[in-house]
Amino acid sequence: MSGLKGAVTAQQVQEWKEEHGDVFALEAGDGVCYLKAPSRVVLSAASKFAQTDPLKFGETLLNNCWLGGDETIKTHNGKFLAANSQLNALLEIPHAAIKKL
Repeated sequence: MSGLKGAVTAQQVQEWKEEHGDVFALEAGDGVCYLKAPSRVVLSAASKFAQTDPLKFGETLLNNCWLGGDETIKTHNGKFLAANSQLNALLEIPHAAIKKL
């Protein structure tokens, strides 16, 4: 990843982990950006666009989870579309079960 535009040091990643918990590296084209998991507030804001404007949904997630990296991932159409196709990985949903007792 060190050869990609926007790459940061391991120390920076560690600092983000201490502040935000999980940190994700998303590679798009020749760049990389770093994202944190979305909060419920961010998910609520993004979900308003999920059915009507999927690109706005992705843009909302990307902008609100952004920690750093190659800014062209936000502005270059191809890189943005590539990134947008991977953003669901931020939504790690554990298995849940309900049982009548």
